[in-house]
Amino acid sequence: MAGDPTDRPCRGKYADRLDAELWDYIDEVNGWYPPEIVAVPIAEQRAVYDQMCAAFHQGHPDGVTTSDGLVATAAHATPVRRYRMAGKAAAAVVVYYHGGGFVLGGLESHDDICAEICAGTGFEVVSADYRLAPEHLHPASFDDAFAVFEWAAATSALPIVLCGESAGGNLAAAVAQATRRHGRHAVGQVLIYPELGGDETGRSHVEHAEAPLLTIADIEFYRRIRAAPEQSQHDPTLAPLRDRDFSGLPPTIIVTAECDPLSSDGEVYRDRILAAGGQAWWREEKRLVHSFLRARPTVPRAAEAFARIVSDIARLGAGDEAQISPLVGVEERSA
Repeated sequence: MAGDPTDRPCRGKYADRLDAELWDYIDEVNGWYPPEIVAVPIAEQRAVYDQMCAAFHQGHPDGVTTSDGLVATAAHATPVRRYRMAGKAAAAVVVYYHGGGFVLGGLESHDDICAEICAGTGFEVVSADYRLAPEHLHPASFDDAFAVFEWAAATSALPIVLCGESAGGNLAAAVAQATRRHGRHAVGQVLIYPELGGDETGRSHVEHAEAPLLTIADIEFYRRIRAAPEQSQHDPTLAPLRDRDFSGLPPTIIVTAECDPLSSDGEVYRDRILAAGGQAWWREEKRLVHSFLRARPTVPRAAEAFARIVSDIARLGAGDEAQISPLVGVEERSA
């Protein structure tokens, strides 16, 4: 359901920078979920987004089974979906937080991605359906993300890898920072084009302020709608990059897209973990844009990037950090 080509906006400096297959994906996303949709009521935005996610859904690989449940706290019960490989004992658990700007998405929106991570690693995957803004302002989403991690830690003795993309990357990082001193802390985290609350004067924020599928204006919209006006922007559960202590974090892999205003946040986060004596790797996937996971069926670059991410998760869950760097076949910036 791509838009009419005659209605496509000027592609500007990205016209030749992105592959034709990626432009087809971008056009299809914009056909479903055009930039101007932010002006319509949130309920309508969610309905359209859910329809788009259903249209892109790739089904489940053979052998993946699912079960839905609730993680209950005194104040709220968070829906979760568990993915397992039939007849195979998992060696680790992946706690996955979906993207959607803290406003969109749920168990269905990233269902196939979670299923493919399960199949590709053999690990159990637990997807968290955290509460969304603006009905539930910060710290609701963080509280739910934290509760699901604590539940996973209490119900399984397996190593836990935190994983999230976009808004979910923010939640994974915030949970990793909040639980790093716990006896059952995560053994690793994989953050996929995460929104970490970085400085908007950063390299990619300036260079890619008008990038396809995510602009600086989009980021500002989602940040405003997530929290109350009086919310401190220096709260690390809101903006992990605003923390003052980056020690004690688990081995961390941050994967960003080159043509994404959030990309340099990954670089900064990696550098702060390294400066605090931790292990961290940042990989900027070339000639890709925000949300490229959904492009994996039709865009070779996205498929290759996703395969690397699945391998990253598998390595962290198995404790094979020594095999993470160097990563072959991709330009990588590392300290």
